[in-house]
Amino acid sequence: MELVYNVEDKPKFSKLLVFALQQVLAIMAATIAVPAIIGLPTQMPAAILGAGVGTIVYLLFTKFKSPVCISSSFAFLDALFVAVSFGYCGIMIGGILAGLVYVVIALVIKFAGTAWVSKLMPPVIIGPTVAIIGLSLAGSAMGDITKANGSVANGSYNLIGLLCGLVAFIVIIICSCQKKSKSMKLIPFIIGIGAGYVVASFFSIFGYACDVDYLKIVNWDPLVNNFAPLKDAAASAGDKVQAFLTYPRFALVEGIKEMANGTTNLDGAAVGSIALAFIPIALVVFAEHIADHKNLGSIIERDLVGEEPGLTRTLLGDGVGSIAGTVFGICPNTTYGESVGCVAITKNASVVTILTAAIMCIVLSFISPLMALLQTIPSCVMGGVCLTLYGFIAVSGLKMFKDIDLGDNKNLFVVSAILIAGIGGLAIKIPYAINDDGSVAKVITITSIATALILGIVTNAVINVIEKKQGSGEESLIVDAVGKDAGFDINEKKETEAEVATEEKDAE
Repeated sequence: MELVYNVEDKPKFSKLLVFALQQVLAIMAATIAVPAIIGLPTQMPAAILGAGVGTIVYLLFTKFKSPVCISSSFAFLDALFVAVSFGYCGIMIGGILAGLVYVVIALVIKFAGTAWVSKLMPPVIIGPTVAIIGLSLAGSAMGDITKANGSVANGSYNLIGLLCGLVAFIVIIICSCQKKSKSMKLIPFIIGIGAGYVVASFFSIFGYACDVDYLKIVNWDPLVNNFAPLKDAAASAGDKVQAFLTYPRFALVEGIKEMANGTTNLDGAAVGSIALAFIPIALVVFAEHIADHKNLGSIIERDLVGEEPGLTRTLLGDGVGSIAGTVFGICPNTTYGESVGCVAITKNASVVTILTAAIMCIVLSFISPLMALLQTIPSCVMGGVCLTLYGFIAVSGLKMFKDIDLGDNKNLFVVSAILIAGIGGLAIKIPYAINDDGSVAKVITITSIATALILGIVTNAVINVIEKKQGSGEESLIVDAVGKDAGFDINEKKETEAEVATEEKDAE
């Protein structure tokens, strides 16, 4: 892929701000979704702050060689539900433990090398895993693209919402594929989101004016509530200032408040429960980390895992960045597929753009009106954007198939196991707390992507063992069970046997 801006390139400042804003918009929807899902919607600014701080830490560890943002990880959702029950101190401990897992693995790789990683996860495993990262998100994107945020029934299907999402999607395609304007090709998401927002606002104005619920696509309540203190005569001067500037209530500040007030309920058992929830997931997400960097490396045509910056540094960046993202945000971070997709579509791999996006996240988290405005972007419009982003992630994985011999039964078994388990949503739920009546009280959930990856690794390992036994003279039960050029015609088999007999007779 020919990049418009390579990793070391520095766009002009005016363009740089626009490119960085595009990266922020690409990761925004998923970033603010995590605190909302775990029941802490007021912590959305903190999540954005954590994404900015975590990304800067990641860039420092990777020597500014890996152009990707890191932000709130969906993989830790179930673990976060456990941590939330122990307050913000519980969240911080969970994020620190998850980050330390990455640090420990990085140190192991530092001294043991990366050969074992390549052997454990060859392209036949990485390719389909990257593909299902995008494909597994398809349901989320298609669920969002039909939502109307301003409607009372905002979770139900809305045809107008679908129209707004498709407008954003088509405008992104037009901007990315046209050849006259280089600028449009570099900022297709900003233009697409803007177009979708305008159409959604057009219908919403009529919806609110005529009180037609079905046409209320945009919910402007965040903006209205943000400026409400300005119209309230009883509001204090501090409340009025917060209409423009505020501070994100990140985990560290809230945790200190808990300890000062004596409301924290942490004890040894609580720390154990948090560790059981976070550490296993972090071990599995390590594999997704490799898949993401293999994918990004294929896009920018650099080996980020084996060469510069190397797996040790990317892991340290992700691990320490995740700790920083939790302490100065609200949840552990991970490399974002949306950010990788943005790089792939715009062909802008400038790491300065990523750094500027991180700084922009930090600044935006303190500016109340901008945070409120970003929250008004309808889900349907972001669904149209994700239709392209998630698609590019999936296609990036499928492109790796060109180096995989799918005529080999071994590869077919491994790829099919990963794809079907991942797309089918197979998850592993491990119970670790039981109620008095014998029912399961708490479980550790390993996501479908991680489960598919584990299944692929196990399948590959099993077949490798069988191949080794076959090499020592023992018959394989799987490999070559069906020959590469095998036919299914009985007559064909008879003719082949007759030809062999004739050849043997001629030889005599």
